[in-house]
Amino acid sequence: MDTALPRSTDPATPTALSLSEALRFWLKLGFISFGGPAGQIALMHEELVDRRRWISEKRFLHALNYCMLLPGPEAQQLATYLGWLLHRTWGGVLAGVLFVLPSLFIIIALAWLYMAHGDVPVIAGFFYGIKPAVTALVAQAAYRVGSRSLKNSWHWSIAAAAFLAIFMLNVPFPLIVLAAAAIGFFGSKVHPEAFGGSTKHETGTQPSEIRPALIDDTTPAPPHAKFTWRRFWCVLFVCVALWGSVLGVLAALFGPHSPLVQMGWFFTKAALMTFGGAYAVLPYVYQGAVENFHWLTATQMIDGLALGETTPGPLIMVVSFVAFVGGWTKAIFGSDSLLLAGVVAAIVVTFFTFLPSFFFILLGGPFIESTHGKLKFTAPLVGITAAVVGVILNLAVFFAYHVIWPQGLAGNIDWPSIAIGLAAAVALLRFKINVIYVIVAAGLTGLLVRLWL
Repeated sequence: MDTALPRSTDPATPTALSLSEALRFWLKLGFISFGGPAGQIALMHEELVDRRRWISEKRFLHALNYCMLLPGPEAQQLATYLGWLLHRTWGGVLAGVLFVLPSLFIIIALAWLYMAHGDVPVIAGFFYGIKPAVTALVAQAAYRVGSRSLKNSWHWSIAAAAFLAIFMLNVPFPLIVLAAAAIGFFGSKVHPEAFGGSTKHETGTQPSEIRPALIDDTTPAPPHAKFTWRRFWCVLFVCVALWGSVLGVLAALFGPHSPLVQMGWFFTKAALMTFGGAYAVLPYVYQGAVENFHWLTATQMIDGLALGETTPGPLIMVVSFVAFVGGWTKAIFGSDSLLLAGVVAAIVVTFFTFLPSFFFILLGGPFIESTHGKLKFTAPLVGITAAVVGVILNLAVFFAYHVIWPQGLAGNIDWPSIAIGLAAAVALLRFKINVIYVIVAAGLTGLLVRLWL
């Protein structure tokens, strides 16, 4: 199957792209997409814009700006958008799936190793070391997002209020998001210049040369990328029906109050609130998975985040780890089928987490292709982004508490963990060392500490 875009007669322009060639690239990208959303987007930019010339710089950034406005993992959404633009609906669906599939398999394998053999001294020592490194990593995320988004006293006030709301009052994350959006909306009426955020995003690379691309600046949108009401209602119906039918089948097979149904509904809500990246929604996941449903412990949540940071794919894939541990802990299929329970739970949660991303791209893509102007953040999204900083800071404080006082405030302070955490923070913030190297080094240090002690 070839792209709907016509083959160019310009010898400098790439030839028409086959679906099989594109799918090989998306699968490869799924295995090498380390470095979080910024690194993944930079990698796509280098491959698709600079080297392969499948799409021009302007069209790439146009798609990226839209993805940055959406809840969910922007890198996966960008892959879906570009796959859709190149090869219609199935091209987008397969691109998005292949971007996630390798990390799902890796997470399932690591989660099984963690649950089946996590008490082995070597593995336990390694996880002892990476917990403080993850704490430093979350603190770095709060600093990174804050330095980019807190530009005036309005933003700082929203961030502080969000931190106090979730830290002191335990306000649910969705309410914080709604309140921040409302402040942004009404604040823009009083002080419009304070909420004039933009979607400008740096990919970290610059095109080394300008030559025609398969989808160039002036390439007209292909027929499938043009908006029609028929297509709009079709996408809406299919996505809603798919969501409802899968949830209904799970309820019919296992009961409406089974863990699988609870996970499907809970992670659908989480997916719709993932503004500002995976770190922003992790407090909400923690509240539900640890405190409300008891699918896993706080310690296991930290370990899952560490695994998510060291595997390719979107960081939000940590929810697959949460689901695997939850399925295993709740023994959904009985005590003799713990692995099966974990695998099924991880697949179910991955489905419900990423379905909204496909929905937003396939439904909104034609709108975005109808105009190629620069997109901007709305005032409510500026408010949400500011609140996200406070929420992430709360997560860092929460992790630090469990790392420094593993037995609670009445217990002893874990000084080796503090030292590992400070060293990781310096490596990340001062020397900008790759996060994978930092986590591996922290894990090995933790292993040595455990063997020494």
